[in-house]
Amino acid sequence: MPLSAGRTRGGVMTWAKKSAEPSADPVNDSDWDEKVLKSDLPVLVDFWAPWCGPCRMIAPLVDELAEEYKGKLKAVKLNTDESPTVATEYGIRSIPTVMIFKNGKKMDTVIGAVPKQTLAQTIEKYIDE
Repeated sequence: MPLSAGRTRGGVMTWAKKSAEPSADPVNDSDWDEKVLKSDLPVLVDFWAPWCGPCRMIAPLVDELAEEYKGKLKAVKLNTDESPTVATEYGIRSIPTVMIFKNGKKMDTVIGAVPKQTLAQTIEKYIDE
């Protein structure tokens, strides 16, 4: 990832990563079936809301994983405030919640802001080599 101009902080030069475009597609109640349940690839779904601090913490991780598993996994994000029907259907009571779907079925759930490695290990169980 490209680096932006460095800044001095406490006498130490730091470099900030430029933010990349989100790699996970938005999904909502109306296109849920098409983008998630009918997908040929396993799908990672990030259930989130804009006011949720921990959701904003894992959002870049979800985008990084979407890039790393491109072609093996599809990643989507569902805003629970804008799409309450799907969130209710899958019993989302706490966000962030990440679910893995394969062949139209919910396979796994990870609740909370977890490390990237935890999400990667969950993904690895469901992708085809």
